[in-house]
Amino acid sequence: MSKAGRLVVLVSGSGTNLQALLDASADPSYGARVVAVGADREGIAGLDRAEKANVPTFVEKLADHPSRADWDAAVAARIASYEPDLVVAAGFMKILGEPTIGAFPVVNTHPALLPSFPGAHGVRDALAHGVKVTGCTVMLADSGVDTGPIIAQEAVAVLPDDDEASLHERIKTVERDLLVEIVGRMVREGWTVSGRVVRIGNQTGGESK
Repeated sequence: MSKAGRLVVLVSGSGTNLQALLDASADPSYGARVVAVGADREGIAGLDRAEKANVPTFVEKLADHPSRADWDAAVAARIASYEPDLVVAAGFMKILGEPTIGAFPVVNTHPALLPSFPGAHGVRDALAHGVKVTGCTVMLADSGVDTGPIIAQEAVAVLPDDDEASLHERIKTVERDLLVEIVGRMVREGWTVSGRVVRIGNQTGGESK
């Protein structure tokens, strides 16, 4: 079997997406393993999950750096030290700067069907708009807010009695499965980017990864 792809996962909270990736990578056929977990704050469950799995961790707090640019550079340097094939922003609540985005492919998720309802309140905004179907998006991160090329999406129906919490919980369940599937396929099969179109597998044309 070929060497497993190296994942650096970034977290800011409970780390349920991280746990799904850790669980998946326990199977050698998945083709990827988490080599480090980074965070922008201490004392979070995501770091506890990594430590329980014996995965190295690092924390770069924005407040510990004189400027956002210094923080961006520090995060990128920490990531680079683990030589990842792919970076996964799994509930990471900071926008990554050019030192990271420009150096590594970064996979991110969003709890809505982009380009609809970007930003921090995608579930709330979808409910307020009265949509009957929402969902989740897996994308390649860029310098904007939820503006990167879309890799995959999956729909989730909005039920008549949904509130933000109930809808978000169902979206998160779908999102975890989709993220695990897409990350595994990208590492095993490779991918190409042509404009805003991302294709997984052996494709011709575009930027090959």
